[in-house]
Amino acid sequence: MPFDCRHRQRHGQAACLTSCPATPVFALVPVARPGDVPPAEPRTIDVAVLDMHHGWPNLGHDAIVHAMQNAVCDIAAPLSHAGLRFRVLSYDIRRGHAVPESPGGRHALYVGTGGPGHLDPRWNDGVSDGAQGIHEDGGWEVPLFRLFDAIREADDAALLGVCHTFGVMCRWLGVAEAVLRGDDKGGKSSGIVDNILATAALSHPWFSRFADALPDHRRFRVLDNRLYDLIPGPALPSSGIGAMAYETRPDGGAGEGITMIEVAREAGGVMPRILGVNHHPEIVNRPRLLVMLEQKYARGDVSRAWYDERRQTLTEPIADEWGDRLLHLTSSYTFMGPLRYHVYRLARQRGESLGLAPAVDEAMLPLAYSFQRTAAR
Repeated sequence: MPFDCRHRQRHGQAACLTSCPATPVFALVPVARPGDVPPAEPRTIDVAVLDMHHGWPNLGHDAIVHAMQNAVCDIAAPLSHAGLRFRVLSYDIRRGHAVPESPGGRHALYVGTGGPGHLDPRWNDGVSDGAQGIHEDGGWEVPLFRLFDAIREADDAALLGVCHTFGVMCRWLGVAEAVLRGDDKGGKSSGIVDNILATAALSHPWFSRFADALPDHRRFRVLDNRLYDLIPGPALPSSGIGAMAYETRPDGGAGEGITMIEVAREAGGVMPRILGVNHHPEIVNRPRLLVMLEQKYARGDVSRAWYDERRQTLTEPIADEWGDRLLHLTSSYTFMGPLRYHVYRLARQRGESLGLAPAVDEAMLPLAYSFQRTAAR
């Protein structure tokens, strides 16, 4: 399953607290300011995480990093044999204005996190509705939009964005407006809710597989935590952007808010190359999240009260096993599978560029959790 490595499946969730086969070939480097970027290395594959949390405590950032580490763990042996390693550079976008360089140099994969506050930094004055107490300087936005433009132009670069990054991507593209959810929608959308695949997704080479695996071939479960709907504007139909999913109305039909977009596809024509989702597919597999929570508390990153609150949530009995499996399915197709594909593609390409032959092929590895418990496609 693409949200868990084989080592953890064999030895249990706690094994990663003391031993991880990926440790020799995987590292995380925070980039708090532009000058904190380490030198590039020929045998080091650098992946950029766009940290949009503005310093807020969260599990999402670590969940994304651990998803990358899980992917690397499963190819640790061929990476080590080839003398290659992965390094995640986590750029503090909103607080430190640390925006990574454009593709063509060290980065070809960019992954954007969730985060608090309004999707337009000009509204984050610390007091406005929807700012969530965030007060920020929006000087990062223009450089980030230039980066997004460069990623879109580079056929071998990929961008995956969740939640807050999804909203920022919609603003960059000019295809949807961020609207604070009102009382008519029950305010903030939080917890497990349904989304619905758009018609275009049903014929998509990747998302059609997702549709085939869903019980009714359209509706899917997501873990939501958002204050804003992204309401499509008149530019969307002619923009070339693929609307892949929407929120659901109380009657189960498609609502007005868009929740998944595909901006570009990889050269093979199957996997999304630029993909944004307005939910949290990185937050999956509660035993793994408990391990991450223990690590976060042990490092002193969070308070005891913050730790206790989230531990209680993560240890509550699962009321709906099928719902939990559906969340895994959603994570596989909307984030974990595409992430693994692009990570493995980078490993293969870097090895080939150096005249090496790491035994990694992004087209041959399991990428999707199977709801029916059959072999992954």
